[in-house]
Amino acid sequence: MDLKHSRSVKLNDGNLMPVLGLGTFASDGVPKSKATEATKIAIDIGFRHIDAAYYYQNEEEVGQAIRDKIADGTVKREDIFYTTKIWNTFHRPELVRQCLEGSLKKLGLDYVDLCIIHSPIAMKPGGDLMPKDASGKIMLDNVDIRDTWEALEKCKDLGLTKSIGVSNFNRKVLELILNKPGLKYKPVCNQVECHPYLNQSKLLEFCKSKDIVLVAYSALGSHRDPNWIDANIPYLLEEPILKTIAKKHNRSPGQVALRYQLQRGVVVLAKSFNEKRIKENFEVFDFELTSEDMKEIDSLNRNLPFMKLS
Repeated sequence: MDLKHSRSVKLNDGNLMPVLGLGTFASDGVPKSKATEATKIAIDIGFRHIDAAYYYQNEEEVGQAIRDKIADGTVKREDIFYTTKIWNTFHRPELVRQCLEGSLKKLGLDYVDLCIIHSPIAMKPGGDLMPKDASGKIMLDNVDIRDTWEALEKCKDLGLTKSIGVSNFNRKVLELILNKPGLKYKPVCNQVECHPYLNQSKLLEFCKSKDIVLVAYSALGSHRDPNWIDANIPYLLEEPILKTIAKKHNRSPGQVALRYQLQRGVVVLAKSFNEKRIKENFEVFDFELTSEDMKEIDSLNRNLPFMKLS
């Protein structure tokens, strides 16, 4: 990944993905209109990769922002790389296309650039995004992930999405897909939680060996939503080593955390609805961390996830 001359990486299907993306997940208390506002600001600043999902329930707002920016001449549709995700309650093969078409309808777009399986955990289909039984336990569904993948391959063939990938997959589940008899398309990416406290070095190495791009979410720590996040986890951006390196380069700890991923060959998502921070998050292409900086940041790894995925 040559960051000096290119801000995109070539995927294993030949399509290009911008190496820096805007994350659009928002906690329950955030008004949906914020997603429209933030997406417009991000596009004006220079972001071309927008990461969203059926589960986020704000694709209408994000789609509106993209369409407005196309209408006012800021970008063409082909300039934008848009990612959506198949939610866990749509894993049954007959539901995959329905989920993607639901996203397209909300977005007001004819296709997405990337559609990924949000998580390898299948949940009971129906109206609830998080279906629970009487005791409050998540109701799972018994679906072979390879069948879900096959249905996603068909969506690519139909032109509903240009590329297909996965999210929150460990090596074992990735290998299930890669070793599937009759596999038509390999996943182009695996989007996972990845930051200096959880640097995913083994998974990154494996993905690189298979020509699969690792995409990092929660790269700046996290939104601290108590539904998903352990409140006792330290704040990444308060980390003294990051602060010291940031000071040395006259940058912010967040910029250092993003640049760290880019230099490792990881595509990185930066989530913010704040104009100043969105602008700051984009300013990561004009400085470079030294190999010593990189080693110091590597040393912060403690295999510590922010996200409670189970």
